[in-house]
Order: sequence, then C-alpha cells, then structure tokens
Amino acid sequence: MEPSRLRRAVEAGRATATELGLQVDDVTVVHDSDRVALRLVPCDVLVRVAPSGDLAGSAFEVEVAHRLTGVGAPVAGLEPRGGGRVHVRDGFAVSLWTYYEPVGTEVAPPAYADALRRHHAALRRIDLDAPRFTDRIAAALAEVTDRERSPELPDRDRELLSGTLTGLSTPISAERAGDQLLHGEPHPGNLLNTSRGPLFVDLATCCRGPVEFDLAHAPEEVERHYPGADHGLALRCRALNWAMFSSWRWRRDDRMPERDRWRAEGLDRVRAALDRLGPGRPPAGT
Repeated sequence: MEPSRLRRAVEAGRATATELGLQVDDVTVVHDSDRVALRLVPCDVLVRVAPSGDLAGSAFEVEVAHRLTGVGAPVAGLEPRGGGRVHVRDGFAVSLWTYYEPVGTEVAPPAYADALRRHHAALRRIDLDAPRFTDRIAAALAEVTDRERSPELPDRDRELLSGTLTGLSTPISAERAGDQLLHGEPHPGNLLNTSRGPLFVDLATCCRGPVEFDLAHAPEEVERHYPGADHGLALRCRALNWAMFSSWRWRRDDRMPERDRWRAEGLDRVRAALDRLGPGRPPAGT
C-alpha cells in the first residue's frame, strides 16, 4: 500500500483490536501488498486489513476458515477474541487471526506434500460455493488484453501471456471430472512452519479445479511426494500459473515489491515452462 494508506490500515487494525478489548502496545507490519498483515503485541494477534472494496473477499476467507477448522484442516485459525467475523473501519475490512510463531524457515517437501494432501481431503469434506479456477484465468487475461490496464506490457510479451492463458486453460478447463475445492495459491509464502506443524494461510483464494492446479504453486519436489498426481497436468498448470502471476505484475496499479524484477522473471518462467512442454504447447509469442 502507499505509505499514507498503510498508516491508515495500521491504525484501523490497531483501533479494531483495542475496541475488542485487546491490549495493543506495538504493531509490526508482517506483509504489505494490496492487503496488509499486522502482528499486534502483547495480545499476540495477527490482523489482516484489506480495502473495504474487498469486503466480500475477506468475508469469504473467514467463512472458509470457519468450515476448514471445523474439519481439522491444517490451516491457520481465526482469533477467538475477534468475534469470528470481518470488522469494517475507516474504509478497511479487518479480520483477526491466531498468530503462530514460525519454526525454522522452510517446510521439507514430504511434509509439504502431506499437509497439502490433508488440506485437500478436508476441502472435500465441506460444502462451499467457490469460483472455478478458470475465473481467475479470465481475470488475468482481461488485464493483458486491455492496453489501458497494462500499458507498459510490450506487444511481444502481451501475445505470449494471452496465448498461454488461452491455449492452456481451454483443454484443462474442459475436463471437470477431477475438480474439487482447492486452496488456490498454496505457494511457500502461504505455508507456515509452526510448532503445530505446517499450516496454510491466505484462504481467500479458495476455488474449484484439479489438485494439480494447487500442486503447480508448490516447489516441484513437493509434487513428487503427492500420491496420484498427474505430472503432465501439473506441468501445464505450472506454466499457466506463471502466466497469471506475470499478468498481475504488468497491471498498471500493481504494488508488489520489486515489481520490475518480478516482471522480467515471471516472463522468463513462463517461457521456461512452455519449453518443457515441448511439441503441442499452446500458440504464443516467442
């Protein structure tokens, strides 16, 4: 967020927690993008603050958390003192979550795969109205096909991204037999290594699709430990996911740190993934 908006978001998180009776002497920004995550002490609570325009997304995330914790999924839970709901304050949607002290730095691939397998099993036990993964692809495609939304994207790379998004999503989306609820973005940044074991966070990306769509967000070594994975489908999903990631980075209003570096690296990752697909890859720019 822009500095002035970030200050307002921090104050909205602090004021919401204080109003709920929590003691807040200090606030640390844990993550800052379109939404921010704050650690409050000494109450030791994690607060997620999003623009109020994303109220529906925040409410959806809270609902997903409620349902998944009810079936024992390996996910971060809501803070009981937060009322289990989204609070609206000063133009922001504020939700309170349990803070988990991190243990180590990375989750080993076998443990990562096991956590994702258990997460998928829990997702099959809940009933939730969630979008299909193709909705997110369509949103990414809208960014790269509209020059006003992505004015700095070179034509050659615009063709690469639009061709990849269209060419790969069409055959994958045609097969629905293996669809189930997914995390949506279970990349390493959304998996905490805690004393309770690995826990997934950022549940607002929950969608429907093949489990390989989730696996494609994890390191490739994780896929090798996931039972029954279709490795060819996971490879196609990996190229698709990098194309979506790159599309977001070329948005005019994207605020990701080191955006220019990720713009270049994202496109390189798309090309590398397409090269691995070999003959039969989708038509795209070269």
